[in-house]
Amino acid sequence: MSDYVLFQMWGPFRQSLIDGHLFYVEQARKRLLSQFDDIESEADKAAEEWLERSRHNFDPDRHDPASFYEAANDVGIEFYSLLSDMRDRTRLSVVAGMFHEWDKQLRDWLVREIGHWHRGDNTTLKVWSADFGQIVDLLDCLGWKIRGARYFPTLDACRLVVNVYKHGGGKSLVDLKQDYPEYLDDPFQGASGVISGVEYRDHTHLKVSDAQFQAFSDAIVAFWQDVPENVFASQTTDVPGWLEKAILNDNAKRKQASQK
Repeated sequence: MSDYVLFQMWGPFRQSLIDGHLFYVEQARKRLLSQFDDIESEADKAAEEWLERSRHNFDPDRHDPASFYEAANDVGIEFYSLLSDMRDRTRLSVVAGMFHEWDKQLRDWLVREIGHWHRGDNTTLKVWSADFGQIVDLLDCLGWKIRGARYFPTLDACRLVVNVYKHGGGKSLVDLKQDYPEYLDDPFQGASGVISGVEYRDHTHLKVSDAQFQAFSDAIVAFWQDVPENVFASQTTDVPGWLEKAILNDNAKRKQASQK
């Protein structure tokens, strides 16, 4: 019996996916994240501007100059905190956009490749609606043992981070606490006499550093580089039940239509 290709990753298409991803990351850094490169100086400027605006309220006979400088310092601290929070949310938004684009491109590729040897709405819809674990099961049955890849834990962590950022509490937060607590900021870490740990942290402690953002990006590049050039029918093992059921439903629907 002749063998045939089920999935194919054309070289130029692979490179276009990688180039598009790297462009997104580069431009996000340049046009969005770079605006937060010097928030310390901006906080100092906010404090100075407050002092300038408040000069007319200062009466040396009634006011202590130190209190005015202390108030200005508080303004600077608040400004820094708010801008720091905005930077962290912006970085999380960039990570979410990056992950969702990768996820859509992967599913789109799977659907188009399946379309070369099987056509049916049930299968297409199921690929688009399958959860992350089901998609990984599909890749696994193609002989691509992605769960053992060095980049997989980083991709998995990125998925959970994006889910927690989008939904807040829930199963993804529980899994993130258990498997990747490094993405939940601990403001009391290292503080003596303060209870510290992952237990009390919730979705409001979600934080991704610039290094972690880069690691997510590198994992996506590594993933695309690792996609097999050709997957032959002889390589597949134990097709996931959800995909097999969808294909059978499509076949049954087609058969019913032909009998009418």
